[in-house]
Amino acid sequence: QLEEGKVKERRPFLASECNELPKAEKWRRQIIGEISKKVAQIQNAGLGEFRIRDLNDEINKLLREKGHWEYRIKELGGPDYARIGPKMLDHEGKEVPGNRGYKYFGAAKDLPGVRELFEKEPLPPPRKTRAELMKDIDAEYYGYRDEDDGILEPLEQEHEKKVIAEAVEKWKMEREARLARGEEEEEENIYAVHEEESDEEGGKEREGEDGQQKFIAHVPVPTQQEIEEALVRRKKMELLQKYASETLLAQSEEAKTLLGL
Repeated sequence: QLEEGKVKERRPFLASECNELPKAEKWRRQIIGEISKKVAQIQNAGLGEFRIRDLNDEINKLLREKGHWEYRIKELGGPDYARIGPKMLDHEGKEVPGNRGYKYFGAAKDLPGVRELFEKEPLPPPRKTRAELMKDIDAEYYGYRDEDDGILEPLEQEHEKKVIAEAVEKWKMEREARLARGEEEEEENIYAVHEEESDEEGGKEREGEDGQQKFIAHVPVPTQQEIEEALVRRKKMELLQKYASETLLAQSEEAKTLLGL
């Protein structure tokens, strides 16, 4: 009967309108009570999709309002609930999942389009290191054992015989056509050695005792006399460098220059 005559005090719309710390604590506790009721209601999956979405929106709205009151309590000299307060947990004791501040409770987590938000993407397969990749590289990787399978080699032999037969048949047809036209060409001996000397390489031919061609030099070969002269010059230079002074060597070079040697 005493409560009937009292006017029920309404919670201020803005937390900044409250200037008393006890009242701010009171309104915060009231909001927490409303959140608890609505979280209990949203656990019922038979409410329907639209009612569940509405309840979830109301809970998120109350959470934002609770944050405003906690900030106001801190301004009025009260405790910092944002730092020391407990985390928001669901009925299973897990932290409530959310996306960009919007959280889902109870049956709202099973709504179409919501479950996909919380499914974690499978981890990509770990990349192999260079050493692991090199373990599988052997002679077979480079194709050196292709003939060992017993399939490729017979196929290659069969194809080789076919190609050779086609080439021989083509050559016979061309030869018969030339003979029919009266053109008879002498077959070129690919092993014959021509008598022409290469001017660029200075090649020389040497004949054996029986007159047969035995060797063709394709590079300029020095004679025995040229080799002996080169050795003598080299020996002189070594002796000069060993016993002569730098002044004597300079005079010798100067004399050679004047004489044009």
